[in-house]
Amino acid sequence: MTLDHPGVHADAIPSYQELSGRYSEVFHRIAQGALEREQGRILPFEQVEWLRHAGFGALRVPRDLGGEGVPAPTLFRLLIDLAQSDPHVAHLWRGHFAFLESHLSSADPERRSFWAQQVVEHRAIIGNAQSEQGIESWEKQTTTLSRGSDGTLRLDGKKFYSTGTLFADWVNVTARFGSEFASFPVRTDAPGLVRIDDWDGFGQRLTGTGTTTFDQVPVEETHLTIHAADQRPITHMIGFYQLHLLAVLAGIGRRAVDDVVAHIQSSTRRPLGAPAGATPASDPLNQAVIGRASAKVKAVQASVLDAATDIELAWQARHRNEDAEGAADRANLSVYQAQVVAIPLVLEATTSIFDATGASSTSVSKLLDRHWRNARTISSHNPLPRKEQWVGGYELLGTLAYPWQFRDSPLAEQPQQQDEDARGSCRASSLTD
Repeated sequence: MTLDHPGVHADAIPSYQELSGRYSEVFHRIAQGALEREQGRILPFEQVEWLRHAGFGALRVPRDLGGEGVPAPTLFRLLIDLAQSDPHVAHLWRGHFAFLESHLSSADPERRSFWAQQVVEHRAIIGNAQSEQGIESWEKQTTTLSRGSDGTLRLDGKKFYSTGTLFADWVNVTARFGSEFASFPVRTDAPGLVRIDDWDGFGQRLTGTGTTTFDQVPVEETHLTIHAADQRPITHMIGFYQLHLLAVLAGIGRRAVDDVVAHIQSSTRRPLGAPAGATPASDPLNQAVIGRASAKVKAVQASVLDAATDIELAWQARHRNEDAEGAADRANLSVYQAQVVAIPLVLEATTSIFDATGASSTSVSKLLDRHWRNARTISSHNPLPRKEQWVGGYELLGTLAYPWQFRDSPLAEQPQQQDEDARGSCRASSLTD
């Protein structure tokens, strides 16, 4: 199996090199104000608009539907580049690309065409509002979809972790629908929908990850996906959502190394205990510290792109109906493994770089601690020990676990901590943040 998209010749798809050249200028502009935005808690509305009008949101839309049709490794490599410029801007596109990944591989041609048109022609951005605070598990969510006496559908409830929704035209929502569950998009300008910027985490503060409330919000029936709690298919979507976070982590690590390198290169004070005549940049100890951090970040990027190849193969298998579940298992396992590698390495890199800088690097004007805070926040989305367990369980027992269990599995009887992956009611098509 190749990495060509189904029905599209590879020559028609722009390469990473082409797209990197196309987006380098806008990525550079985004990077220029990143520190000031973080210091002033200025949400990146303008920067999102730059990307919208540059067609960034249509990267994954197949060529025959008017998009760029890029394979997953190209998309995730560009996301790493964007995260290096500003991790908040890269992160807030997570719900958008995941929603499209699911809906553009739908068996319904009208659904595929509708969302391709929304993104390609109307430059629409899709946000995410699926998780709720204070509930035991995703089955206990309190947001409801109901049918009124006039036959119309109405949405009521409150969601949190609505990453990207402040910047979006549509938002993907999950809700209880009688005895079943439903997932569906609604317009963010719909009457009764309110978006609130109340995210109070110590990292990733500019992603619009706050509350979205719904009060009798109208829902179009044509957009509904309905299922029982135990009838969700195995797809690569859970891996896709997680890999987006890992790409942001890789970009954070790269920016942290770049920032500390610039700090060291501009410093003139000889490090304590360094050889006579040594500058901070020529000090062997500093070189070793930066060398280790750089290598760790490189390993993370390689792990992310390797998993992206398996995500692409799962996408193609789903389109071609070729052992789609097996391909999804392989892709999700690959992402779990990448998570086990990436999180510790980036957290180590964003901490150890201070060993080469001295007290001056802790100045709040430099805000170098933001790299660790942002990385730590992203790394908290899904429990790392649980993914270590699931990878080990696969190696030892031959079955891959999921946040939900609805097929026989040697792991099914083990206590399963509900993690962030399991807080949305339709995680096969969306995994909120």
